[in-house]
Amino acid sequence: MRTWRETRRLPLAVQLLLVNQLGVNTGFYLLIPYLATHLDEDLGMSAVVVGVVLGVRNLSQQGLFIIGGSAADRLGARGVIITGCALRTAGFALFALGDGLAVLLAASVLSGLAGALFNPAVRTYLAQEAAERRAEAFALFNVFATTGALIGPLLGSVLLLVDFRTSALTAAGIFAALTVAQALVLPARKVGPSDATVLADWREVLGNRAFLAFALAMIGMFTLENQLYLLLPDGARRATGWDGAAGLVLLVGTLANLAFQLRITHALKERGDRARWIAAGLGLMALAFLPPAVVTAGSGGPDGVAGAALRALPVLAGALLLHLGVMIAQPFVMELIPGFGRPGLTGTYFGVFYVVSGIAAAVGNAVVGWAMDTGERGGAGWLPWACCALFGLASALGVARLHRLGSLPQPSKPAIPVTV
Repeated sequence: MRTWRETRRLPLAVQLLLVNQLGVNTGFYLLIPYLATHLDEDLGMSAVVVGVVLGVRNLSQQGLFIIGGSAADRLGARGVIITGCALRTAGFALFALGDGLAVLLAASVLSGLAGALFNPAVRTYLAQEAAERRAEAFALFNVFATTGALIGPLLGSVLLLVDFRTSALTAAGIFAALTVAQALVLPARKVGPSDATVLADWREVLGNRAFLAFALAMIGMFTLENQLYLLLPDGARRATGWDGAAGLVLLVGTLANLAFQLRITHALKERGDRARWIAAGLGLMALAFLPPAVVTAGSGGPDGVAGAALRALPVLAGALLLHLGVMIAQPFVMELIPGFGRPGLTGTYFGVFYVVSGIAAAVGNAVVGWAMDTGERGGAGWLPWACCALFGLASALGVARLHRLGSLPQPSKPAIPVTV
């Protein structure tokens, strides 16, 4: 109820963008987690080909975020959001209707490009429309996104009982509905004129050393957040011997997000500097990987359902702490990004932020993967957990250092008091 009341207090355009993100994550996670299995088991493709198809989708998105951000600045965020959702509709429909490699690669490119367009554009529009209530808007954005990330896999697992094509067409239908809703309801906003070229805009953003340092400092947030889909589910399965334990990791996070995200953001917004809370959130994310490390380094414990439940508790506690850390840090991270530059480059700043952070996080994930393999071979199950804790600690110290140097922008004070 609190989430609903806070959503209703925001402008209509922001409300639509929140529902849009719920639909985006539902449609995405309905399909993508099961794509590799479809390519392997249903179509009989080799692991190399599966890796190429998935890699092309990821590269199309991560490498082109800056294009989506610049397009939002130059053409207006509304049109870029609508175009991105339309392309995602086409891409997911191709996954349903095509079995050939060329069609699947085209589907991967379209779905990746779609994300590169609407991800920075949505955040740009949200930052502009929410004004002094950016922190609350991005907190709600996190709630809706997390909820969609839970609903999507559950719905996808049900639809796969029919077949993959049904799942893909359902995902495409969700994006088609979002495209129509945005075209009908999302207000257009006038785009200010610019005498600079796009390349000049990129040079301006890339020349902002404080911004680039901040983006690199977020390697911990992005790397550790990704462990909700890699290390923590793997730890839950290993601790309990039950594959379904992986779903509990997401369930714990979603319930915590719905219950605490807005309360946390409201409570912290007027109590201390934003950078302090970002660093604290990153530190809590680092701490989250210590309880699971105890389980992986232990001797096993009692057998049976009770024993499995006891072994699962430290992993679920880690998942909860990780989600709490994200809830503390992420809204303030999103709130600060537009403050690094002039308003006309908000989309470009978001685009570059996701390119830099995405590359850094990819390297971080590779390191975590190496630690998982090395730890398993060497009997050091604690190694990947310790590695993640160090990532989070390094990021927290990096943000604290930037704050001490005065490199981080200060958000404007709200024009009206915030009701807690």
